[in-house]
Amino acid sequence: MPREQALARLRGQVAERRAIVGAGAGTGLSAKCAEAGGGDLIIIYNSGRYRMAGRGSLAGLLPYGDANAIVVDMAREVLPVVRETPVLAGVCGTDPFRLMPVFLEELKRIGFSGVQNFPTVGLFDGEFRQNLEETGMGYGLEVEMIRAARSLDLLTCPYVFKPDEARAMAEAGADVLVPHMGLTTKGTIGAQTAKTLDQSVELVQAMHDAAKEVNPDVLVLCHGGPIAGPEDAAYVLERTTGVVGFFGASSMERLPTEVAMTDNMKRFKAIGVDS
Repeated sequence: MPREQALARLRGQVAERRAIVGAGAGTGLSAKCAEAGGGDLIIIYNSGRYRMAGRGSLAGLLPYGDANAIVVDMAREVLPVVRETPVLAGVCGTDPFRLMPVFLEELKRIGFSGVQNFPTVGLFDGEFRQNLEETGMGYGLEVEMIRAARSLDLLTCPYVFKPDEARAMAEAGADVLVPHMGLTTKGTIGAQTAKTLDQSVELVQAMHDAAKEVNPDVLVLCHGGPIAGPEDAAYVLERTTGVVGFFGASSMERLPTEVAMTDNMKRFKAIGVDS
């Protein structure tokens, strides 16, 4: 789907006062179900594969595989089963072994409508993050990846973690901005340490406001941390101004799968037999 068509659909949702909902998909079935349920965007990146293999989503930030190659491989499973919903590729913008403009053109050619910056160094902090920045593997490369994607007329939906990153991504041409509250909580492999919902409200609003100063047309969604279920997303949206939706990954496929399959097994195990 061309960028302008995708944006028109998203803005139409906002005009109808309906939340934009994006969904991460680690499998073709997840993508099919997200589309059937009315999802507005589908995003595939390496953590989706790890998540649905029973590993924590942060596995996508560790050296367990080539993140960009995994996304291309996942495309064979996801793109053919999605009919009308824009599909975004999670791109590791700091990858030193890719000519990024060439790689982005390849993603567009095989059928992606847009990109998101994942894996992202935004999830690292402290001395390690500082060392990444000092050695040429910093967040600025992700900003430049988004800039390059916009020049190719790809839909751009980056994660941001601070107001200054929100400004930088808005300046680079982000269409949809996603303030990230950290690893999603709840479930069998979710985070135990996280921000509160009220802290998330403040942070999401601050990043929204910073981005809007640069580009009043940017769409802002919330994601991650304690914003794990529909009621959590509603809590944040009700207490922020101008935030128009939610993007979920674990929230959309891992948590529902854990509950549904566990409950289903319990119902089967409740069946009695004649001795």
